[in-house]
Formats: sequence, C-alpha cells, structure tokens
Amino acid sequence: MKREETIDHNIRIAWHGISRIYNQQAAKYGGSMSIGFALLSIHTEEGTPVTKIGPQMGLEPRSLSRLLKSMEEKKLIKRENDKKDKRSVRILLTAEGKKRRDKARETVLQFNQAVREEIPYQKLDVFFEVLQNLNRIIEKNEIYKNN
Repeated sequence: MKREETIDHNIRIAWHGISRIYNQQAAKYGGSMSIGFALLSIHTEEGTPVTKIGPQMGLEPRSLSRLLKSMEEKKLIKRENDKKDKRSVRILLTAEGKKRRDKARETVLQFNQAVREEIPYQKLDVFFEVLQNLNRIIEKNEIYKNN
C-alpha cells in the first residue's frame, strides 16, 4: 500500500494544511492555533476549570501549563480560585482574551463556510460519519490487541 493510500497519511496531510492556515491567521494577532483553540475552550462568562481544558484540547499537563503561562503573559487569561471549590482553579478570559476568542471563532466559522461552499452537504455528512466510525474503532483500542 502506498503511503498516499493510507488513512492516517491523508488525515495528517489535511490536518497539517488546516493547522498551517489557522496559524497564519493567528500570527496576524500575535497568537497561534493552540492559543485560539484554548480561547475557544474557555467559557466566556464563567471561565473553565484548568482540569477540563487539557482533556478538551488533548494536551498533556506540561504542555497545557506552558500554553496557559504564555496566555497569561499575553494577558489573555487570568487564574482565579473557584468560588464553590477553593481547591479548584478556574481560567477566565480577560477583555483582550474575549476579543481574541471572538476573532478565533470568526476564523473557524470562515474556514467552515469556505469548506461548505465547496463540498456538498451529502459528502460532508458521509465524511463526518466516517470520522465517527474511525473514532469508535480507535476508542475500542483493539487494533493491536494480539500484538
């Protein structure tokens, strides 16, 4: 099987392209795709517990710590103790963080609109169905069970 025929290769190539255009857009505002994704993962008004952001983004704790530190230095977020659970820390958006979040949201919506204008809904429905099936196969974690 040629590499171009493998599922993972095609997903990786597509994701690399998406990541590149998101990073190009984010760079115009002094950010990155990771920062934009993090901003979109934080609830606008109530904030989000630190413990929920990492799993939403698929980040390891060390990577998440670096990202949040960078976002704090850029004054996009602030940390506060949770009012209900003093042991928990919530990440809140600053005014600048909310502006950048809005820009990240616009960027994602614009990308999705451009794709939807080029690819018929029926094909996108099949694409989403295939991805859901792929995720189910991965979650079962039985691919290499006998190895």
